Amino acid sequence: MSIYKEITLNGIWKQNPGVVQLLGLCPTLAVTTSVVNGVSLGLATVLVMAAANGAISPVRKYVPNEIRVPVFILVIAALVTIIDLSINAFAHPLHKVLGIFIPLIVVNCIVLARVESFAAKNAPIPSILDGFMMGMGLTLVLALLSGMREIVGKGTLFSGLDLVFGPSAKQFMLTVIPDYHGFLLAVLPPGAFLGLGMLIAARNWIEIRNKAKDSTHDNHVITPEAQPALNA
Repeated sequence: MSIYKEITLNGIWKQNPGVVQLLGLCPTLAVTTSVVNGVSLGLATVLVMAAANGAISPVRKYVPNEIRVPVFILVIAALVTIIDLSINAFAHPLHKVLGIFIPLIVVNCIVLARVESFAAKNAPIPSILDGFMMGMGLTLVLALLSGMREIVGKGTLFSGLDLVFGPSAKQFMLTVIPDYHGFLLAVLPPGAFLGLGMLIAARNWIEIRNKAKDSTHDNHVITPEAQPALNA
């Protein structure tokens, strides 16, 4: 269980692809203009990463080292094609919005990096969990960044929900700032860079604060070796 806990913690916090490893920045910065777009692409990436890790891990010992990268990319491309066609069939308006960024999951650094560094060296179940948690870590970053940009840029949340669930879902869109005329910078690429920088800074600040607390706690712990000296 400690292995699975470590995998989960790495994907969500310690090795988060979006704010620690800084992989897959192209879709992170381009698609996060709304929560619906960001989370949709994030969940598609989750499915591809979990499936790719689960497909590569059982056959890792049978793939020659010289051709492992082409084989990995071929598996990832097949999975991305399935996801792409599924979104096109069941959520065509969303597919039109996400556009080229769904097929580009094939060359996303995160997917190939986890297949190469983890799935090619570990058993199937831990590999599937690793792909899933790394994808969820990225999805969390996409959701936070999308929410920040949508609120500041448009004053709304969940705009475009009808692209996924149909016209009846428009009623679930939230107007956070009434009579808001928008802030163009937030929905442009510079706004994405600023928002991602804020998320990275917030994560680093929390990490530094936690380490400082742990260091202070360790300095106040009285070890058994020091106890006799204190009693004297």
